[in-house]
Parts: sequence; C-alpha cells; structure tokens
Amino acid sequence: MPTPRTSQHLGMAAFSPAAWDSLDPSGNPFVSHAFLAAMESSGSVTTETGWEPCHIGVNGGDSLLAAMPLYRKHHSFGEFVFDWGWADACQRAGIAYYPKLLTAAPYSPVTGPRLIGSEPGKLIEQAKAVAEEGNHVSWHVLFPNDQDRQHLQEAGLLIRKDSQFQWFNRDYNDFDGFLAALKSKRRKEIRRERRQVADAGIRFRRVTGHELDEPTLARIYDCYASTYQLRGQMPYLTPDFFRQYAAAAPDSLVCFVASREDDEIAVAICLRDAEALYGRYWGSLVEVPGLHFEACYYQGIEYCLEHGLGRFEPGTQGEHKISRGFEPVPVWSAHWIRHPGLRTAIAEFLDRETPMVDRYISDAATLLPFRSEA
Repeated sequence: MPTPRTSQHLGMAAFSPAAWDSLDPSGNPFVSHAFLAAMESSGSVTTETGWEPCHIGVNGGDSLLAAMPLYRKHHSFGEFVFDWGWADACQRAGIAYYPKLLTAAPYSPVTGPRLIGSEPGKLIEQAKAVAEEGNHVSWHVLFPNDQDRQHLQEAGLLIRKDSQFQWFNRDYNDFDGFLAALKSKRRKEIRRERRQVADAGIRFRRVTGHELDEPTLARIYDCYASTYQLRGQMPYLTPDFFRQYAAAAPDSLVCFVASREDDEIAVAICLRDAEALYGRYWGSLVEVPGLHFEACYYQGIEYCLEHGLGRFEPGTQGEHKISRGFEPVPVWSAHWIRHPGLRTAIAEFLDRETPMVDRYISDAATLLPFRSEA
C-alpha cells in the first residue's frame, strides 16, 4: 500500500464528493461535501467573510483516506464556542490571536466527525504543521465526536466542555405519548402554547429540498434574514446556500413553514440524517405568542416521532428548552495553543470552568419536566 501523503486544498472543489462522503459512514450532514461546498460556492464561507478554506486531505495512491475541514479565521463569529476573552487577552499582551486555524462545520454547533476517515493522526499532524508554518497562535476543533475528541486529547490539545439541550425519543408513539411522560402542569402549558398558535390562524407545512421552489425560497430567506436584521447584522448565509444545498442534498433539508391566510410568516430550517433532526435557522416576520416554540421545538419533535428519529438537536443555549423536554448533554471543543504562556493561562481557565459546566448540567437535569415514573 502506498505511503499516505497529506495535501492542502483551498476549497471543497478539489475533492470528489463521492470520495469525501465515503469517509463518513454516519452521514452527518454538516461535514458532507454538499454542505461544505455549498457554503463556499454560495459566498457564505469565503476569504471576504473571514473564512479562508485550507482543507486537509490524506491520500494513499489515488484513494482519499482521510480529510478534515480547515479554515483560516480572521474573527470568531459563527462558531458558538466563545473565545473572545482569549482574543482580548492576546490583544492586551501584544500577541496576534488572528488569523487562527479552525476545524468546524461553519455556523453549525453540531457534534460530529471532524477527523474524517482512517488517518486521524496524519490529519492532526498536518494541522499542527500548517499552524507552525503560518505562525498561527492557535488551532481549534469545535464539536468533535467522542472518538475524535479522544484522538485530539491524546495529541495534546486542551479539551473544553460545554453543554446543549437535546430532545430524545424514548419510544413515544406520538406527540401525545411524549406529553404523557411529562408532569401534568407542563402538559397543560405545552398544549396551551400550541393552541395559541392554532387559534391565531397559523398553519404549518413541511418543505423539503425537493419542494423548495424559487418563490418559497425567497419567502423563507426573508424570514431567516429578519432574525439578523433585527440585531442590525447581515445574515451569515446567502440565498444561494439554501438553493445549492437543496439541489445537492434535497432529502437532508426540512423546513417548517408557518402561514396565516396564505401568507408565509415564519420558518424553522432544519437538516436531518438517519439518526437525528438538527434545528439550525429560524426567523419570523410577525410577533405571535408561542410561534417560536411551535416552529422550533414542537414541529421538530412531531417530525422525529413520525420519522423514527431518535434525537432532536435544536441548537445552542436556552434554559427555556428544559421545561419542554430537552435534556442537558455535554459538548466539546479541542484547542492547540502554540504560545506557551497563553496555553498555560487557558489550561488554568479550563480547570476552573469545567467543574462549573458539570454543575450546570447536573442542576439543569433536576429541572426536567418528566414524571418520576416516566
């Protein structure tokens, strides 16, 4: 067998979609060729937006053995693992924190494979070499799965722990079966929230990538963009991202579109694989009590129950998810820090932060609304 050799590429176009996707038997949509390539070709992930692709491949002869998404980042937006404090400390100390190297699914706080394929050691070795050669202070790997986290920790990266809230399908037959597992007070509150939306004349339809025509795409994008415009920001993703991703992976895109009197007023945009539904983007053009909970949580739970999916990951943060049956789970990131003083300071910070995260997860679990017998 030929000796594996590493290479670096400035975009996903350098990789065969079939070869790249064959490296991940889990089929996680956020490291699929379709997702990462659409991010780039749509203009959502480019040097101009502060994401400079420099992906790594490991080849054995003509075969792709392993690969890893890698970006040279000029800021920390769109990552969901917050290192602004580290960057600020560097600035005050006269250390150039940016550009940094980042391995992640852009704009997506979803756990999954990051060292894809059969040569994780080669990928880590090459990423460190890229960091050293470019005089980068750091390389960060966000939301790795357990297997990759172990490889990264064994390679000397610092491990950071955080938490998210996720819903798990405990073999409920339907939404009423899920509600039956909750305490009476929560059952009544969820039914009241859903009734509020229905009584406001709002109805939902599901739109997959197969059904995403141009008028629907335009309206969905208006809803998505409104979330950013309310905060005075530009949307991270362009309309072309949704158009291209829907064309390349139509079965993976699921949108819950809310309408009132034939006017589409809100949307929750999700991705899915064989195991889980992932809530990613939300937006509404109107204010309706309960609409966010219905679009972003209850519609997703119903979808999982109908399609036999075991897990629903609605995104980061939000203690309000606990009372709606979303359970606290740990998530991780890994950090290679070249500067010895900065590495020591971050290691000491993580030693203090991790017990606090553990307590947060433990405390949040005590607030779950399930009946004790359930």
